[in-house]
Amino acid sequence: MTNSRIDLGKAGEDEAVSFLNKQGFKILERNYRCCYGEIDIIAVEKGTIVFAEVKTRKTLTYGLPQAAVDFRKQRQLSKIAAHYIAEKRLKNTPARFDVVGISLLENETKIELIRNAFEMCL
Repeated sequence: MTNSRIDLGKAGEDEAVSFLNKQGFKILERNYRCCYGEIDIIAVEKGTIVFAEVKTRKTLTYGLPQAAVDFRKQRQLSKIAAHYIAEKRLKNTPARFDVVGISLLENETKIELIRNAFEMCL
């Protein structure tokens, strides 16, 4: 991945964290890594663990950013979430997957939060 893509991703994650905090989420982890990969944000909202994937784009040429969370990515995120739940012993805690789509278009930032974007798929 090029430095400009890394910088764009980090800027998007920073925007997402700020946005989620304003929405009442408590951020637990950023860039959580395990043997299955990485998830951008793990948070709590009203007693529910939220695994949030952030997608950021500067152009809509390839569609909305949130559309990039395809079935393959959902499966990977599900494995990471299952690992996290087991590691932290949160088996009986409600959990969900959210996607945060961020469009950075001509001096305008648009953020869309999709709550419960998909079900766990292992």
